[in-house]
Amino acid sequence: MKSSFTANLVKQVLYALLVLITLTFLLFWWLKTTTNHGQQIAVPDLSKMTVVQVDDALQELGLRAEIMDSANYNPQYPKYSVIEQVPRPGHMVKQDRKIYLALNPSGYVKISIPKVLGRTLRQGQPTLLAVGFKIGTVTTKPHISDQVLELRHKGIKLATGDKLQKTSVIDIVVGDGSLNRFKTQKKDNTKENEDGEN
Repeated sequence: MKSSFTANLVKQVLYALLVLITLTFLLFWWLKTTTNHGQQIAVPDLSKMTVVQVDDALQELGLRAEIMDSANYNPQYPKYSVIEQVPRPGHMVKQDRKIYLALNPSGYVKISIPKVLGRTLRQGQPTLLAVGFKIGTVTTKPHISDQVLELRHKGIKLATGDKLQKTSVIDIVVGDGSLNRFKTQKKDNTKENEDGEN
């Protein structure tokens, strides 16, 4: 009885292994045919292409496009053209894969004018440069202080918080301190002292 039980057990285990091997083989065969195993497409270089051109190029290859948020403006690329893509050109992918694209916006982002009014030119200029503006002409006008009195862009007066495109040129109007009575009196006193000594 023991030998027939052992023979039956060995038969059952062999049948189970045979079924397992067959099922594994069928599973791998099914995966290979349904997932296009071994069939890959090289991702094309889509840089500087418009969205319409990208759609045509990717449809031809059996790929799809997904547009991500726009990146920072790059003046070397046309507006609304591809400036970045994932996966990179030349990367091998399977059919129907999404290619993620970042488009070039129409211009630089708008940024707020920082608080520079009432500060010295020495403080105001670096602040404007740090946020991305360019400095145009610096003019002086008679005033009690030597602080920044006005900011202008293309002749239009600006206020703190106004928004301009990054890299915009800002002209600065600064007081010359000529109306400062203390400085004027001090100069007069110094002049009198010099005259008195002579």
